[in-house]
Amino acid sequence: MSKIIASAAIRGAHKIYSQAEKKWQEAMDKWGASEPVGFPNTAYYLPVIYGILGEKVEKLGDMEKILKRCQSLLPPMVKEKYPLPYLAPALDAGMATFFAEEIIEAIRYREQPDFYVRGEDVSDDNIWLGAADDVILRKRGLEFVDGTAPGFAAVMGAAPTNEIAVKIAQELQQKNIYVFMSAEYNGKRFSEQLVEAGVQIGWPTRLVSFGPDVSATVFAMGFATRAALSFGGIEPGDYRKILIYNKDRIFAFAMPLGYVTDEWYANAAGAINFGFPVIADTPIPEILPTGITTYEHVVANIPHDDIVAKAIEVRGLKVTVADIPIPVAFGPAFEGERVRGDDIYLEAGGGRTAMVEWVTSKRMDEIEDGKIEIIGPELSDIEPGTKLPMAIAVEVAGRNMQDDYEPILERQIHHLINYAQGLMHIGQRDIAWLRVSKQAVARGFKLAHIGALLHAKLHQDFGRIFDKMQVKIYTEEDRVKETVAKARAVYAVRDTRIEGMTDETTDIYYSCTLCQSFAPSHVCVISPERTGLCGSYNWMDCKAAFEISPTGPNQPVPKGDIIDAKLGQWTGVNDFITKASRGKIDHYNFYSIINDPMTTCGCCECIAAILPMCNGIMTVNREYIGETPSGMKFTTLAGTIGGGVSTPGFVGHGKYNITQRKFIIGDGGLLRVVWMPKMLKEEIGERLQARAEEMGVPTLLDMIADETIGVTEEEILPFLEEKGHPALTMESLLG
Repeated sequence: MSKIIASAAIRGAHKIYSQAEKKWQEAMDKWGASEPVGFPNTAYYLPVIYGILGEKVEKLGDMEKILKRCQSLLPPMVKEKYPLPYLAPALDAGMATFFAEEIIEAIRYREQPDFYVRGEDVSDDNIWLGAADDVILRKRGLEFVDGTAPGFAAVMGAAPTNEIAVKIAQELQQKNIYVFMSAEYNGKRFSEQLVEAGVQIGWPTRLVSFGPDVSATVFAMGFATRAALSFGGIEPGDYRKILIYNKDRIFAFAMPLGYVTDEWYANAAGAINFGFPVIADTPIPEILPTGITTYEHVVANIPHDDIVAKAIEVRGLKVTVADIPIPVAFGPAFEGERVRGDDIYLEAGGGRTAMVEWVTSKRMDEIEDGKIEIIGPELSDIEPGTKLPMAIAVEVAGRNMQDDYEPILERQIHHLINYAQGLMHIGQRDIAWLRVSKQAVARGFKLAHIGALLHAKLHQDFGRIFDKMQVKIYTEEDRVKETVAKARAVYAVRDTRIEGMTDETTDIYYSCTLCQSFAPSHVCVISPERTGLCGSYNWMDCKAAFEISPTGPNQPVPKGDIIDAKLGQWTGVNDFITKASRGKIDHYNFYSIINDPMTTCGCCECIAAILPMCNGIMTVNREYIGETPSGMKFTTLAGTIGGGVSTPGFVGHGKYNITQRKFIIGDGGLLRVVWMPKMLKEEIGERLQARAEEMGVPTLLDMIADETIGVTEEEILPFLEEKGHPALTMESLLG
């Protein structure tokens, strides 16, 4: 390693350590050793410290041991006459830097609880997002597992101009790469430059402004560490596996923009530990030999026009971007973009007008592939701020096309339209809502480009199941109404077909092993009456996915002979589970929370747990961050049972599954549910009410307690008794 880099990294580490030690001593003098510290709503404590050292930092007093560990890692300064071997000491200094920065930031959360905003979005007066909570980690971290996000760029400092900052950010976005931002250069920060240029930042646009100081860089490394712990199934303290996981799976790199200070060098050295190379725009010393990283460690003096391409090359990223023939940028990074107020050129749907989206199959001779028709006013025919009715009719034909695939293709319309910069899309079917911005129209965007992007992407992603596709976009009111009526008739048939399927009348179930990369023993088997626990896959989806990708994670599973009809266990399913889990799990029950329940991974939408005093169960959704009657928050529950194990008394499941007929039917079914968060009751209330009426208990929804009643069994039991909840008179859950 370059002597200059090693010297600077070690100096920077000593400076950051001294700052951490000073802040810790001041905090100890003010609050004492028992004062709680940590990052909000996370089960990972201070994640780099927890992951690398296996130490849980929960109180100020716990930090003393970590500071001593930093001292032991910090090498002496590099001397001119007697230089040290540079690589190992500099890497140690980099790791000590991250430990110290987590201490600094944890104390900041205690000293200034409102310094960072909570959640995914920045506010008008605060753009600093701080540490990602567990809800964000599960939602965003999964993208690094399934390839939706190939990696992240840890940007420190600022570009020479706002225009250059925007160009770099958008180039990274278009390649689906997250941008994690921290530190300042010449009084400017990359995130502030984007805001000044009118760019929307926050988790939804993948432009994440962690914090204003260099110490906020540790939030990026904490995210990477937690990804290894959560998605890699690695135990805390197994630092070697964590670092290797990040080198091989989390394709990240550091991108310092501006003069590289000692503190920046220290953070860069820490990043190299994780296999993350450094690509700089200034003429700093380079480290071109490979070793810790896949290719070069430090590459410098890269022009801003080339810096993104060079970073991708050095990190070894494989980025696939479709050629979409539209005049605006396109990619998942723009999915969270909003179009508001005076920026609206066109609005359709959302209760303002009628809007519908519909995919339908046609004969081959009825389709002209690539044909796009606009029936009614185009954007060039209307004034800014116009509201129009709209129907998007996608017509497909193919030798392998089936009616069951139509909703799979239809579901993609939402994401694909949202991927276009300057467009906002919400909902689907006949409750869709579209906004087109003035900026998009100024760049030449037309409604016909919606057809062009749908044609390009659906062909690219689903060309296996259809051969030809054309798009008709109606903006004439009568034609829109006519299309809405046709589509609704088809929706009704689809829903009836899915609702009418039962586990008993289906011989083939489907697997989903997508999450095995972070929960190796987890095997999700999906039946018509038990959707995937992530909420993203039902039986129809898996069937279509298998047709599209026969070697993918959704494989047919012959259920075989029945072993237990009440609990839901079959010979064929057991054989598949044993094989797919590599012998770690040899059976589980579909319909029970008590007797060998299905395995759970951390991506579940909800977690159910038994409440013995109430003779029932509670379920909690990921978005709810409060206490529950089980004595554990969602994050704690997920950390306890989410590693791909079968845990009697607990099970992960999807929201929709709650109202399916087989939901824990082996233990009494829906009538066992005695508590769930109010937000979840409201979200599934209509379906739950229908299911309760079918079961002969039409008042069940009102009998289920929520956090407004209590968050302990002792608090909710009187309510259940007053309401006469059926669970109280059912046979004992515990036998």
